[in-house]
Amino acid sequence: MQNLDWSNLAFNYSKTNAAIISRYVDGAWTAPVASRDFEMPFNLYAGVFHYANSCFEGLKAFRGVDGKVRLFRPDENAKRLQRSGAHLDMAAPSEALFLEMCLMCVRENLDFLPPYGFNASMYLRPVLIGCNPQLGIASSKEVLFAVLGSPVGTYSGAAGLTPGTAVLARNYDRAAPNGTGSYKIAANYATSLHPYNMAHRQGYRELLFLDPATKTKIDEFGSSNFLAIKGNTYVTPLSDSVLPSITNKSLQTVAADFGMQVEKRPVPVEELAEMDEVNACGTAVVITPICSVDDKPALESTEVTKTYCFGSPEHCGPVSEKLYRRIRGIQDGTEEDIHNWCVFL
Repeated sequence: MQNLDWSNLAFNYSKTNAAIISRYVDGAWTAPVASRDFEMPFNLYAGVFHYANSCFEGLKAFRGVDGKVRLFRPDENAKRLQRSGAHLDMAAPSEALFLEMCLMCVRENLDFLPPYGFNASMYLRPVLIGCNPQLGIASSKEVLFAVLGSPVGTYSGAAGLTPGTAVLARNYDRAAPNGTGSYKIAANYATSLHPYNMAHRQGYRELLFLDPATKTKIDEFGSSNFLAIKGNTYVTPLSDSVLPSITNKSLQTVAADFGMQVEKRPVPVEELAEMDEVNACGTAVVITPICSVDDKPALESTEVTKTYCFGSPEHCGPVSEKLYRRIRGIQDGTEEDIHNWCVFL
């Protein structure tokens, strides 16, 4: 095992042993290989550089309390990558090939998988890249699929449950109506970088986007889905421009296991005033509590017209923490995996 400071891992890139690579050429995928070379040569005319012919996934591997290595719901990531690839009219790996390459990546980089007890994991980044040279606007016919791995901590420190603040994106959109918001493609993230960076410079942890058609309903945060607790109800937006989060899907199931009502529906902005707890949720964090959301006429403005507050700025809400602990317990092997979500190495 690598001599790393497991207790101080951030959510940053760390060089590991190998990446797992397969190519789609002449209508078929090549056998996956482990490459020690992370500097890949690409033709400068490759579609990924000109037309963003790329999509990706994010999932994690955990070393459990029992010493076993678990991947959390990789089948769902495989399906979502296939959906994104299909929207780009690019070939995507089968679920079997996706899983094989994820397991290969963990094996090749096992020394970088953090031990149990540090609230850390190995983050896997499967990425699909259009690589054949082209000049006209077209989908890529030759594709590279790679799975990368890096040891990571959480965004929010050792506990992973430190509340942060957010601001509404009144004058910026993450995606267009009838656009690509529900697909995990690279172009979506490029669109959000400028306003997201602006929000961070203003001291906010998160940027909350509204529906692009009417700007009256909540869509999702810049990094992850939106969820709220309202009494005994779990509320998350129903929107065609929101990425279907696997973490959100899992949390909804856990909430139902706890006897909560689950509502996936349009969420008016004004309903923030009625929420008891608000969170961003995604693979990197599971849950990031949000203690307040500022509403401004424009992101550049210094004027705050309204602030919505939720619970304590020091502590995660009790219901959200309960949901978080259950998911993390399943991932670490301290809670029973009654839904058979984990795949073992």
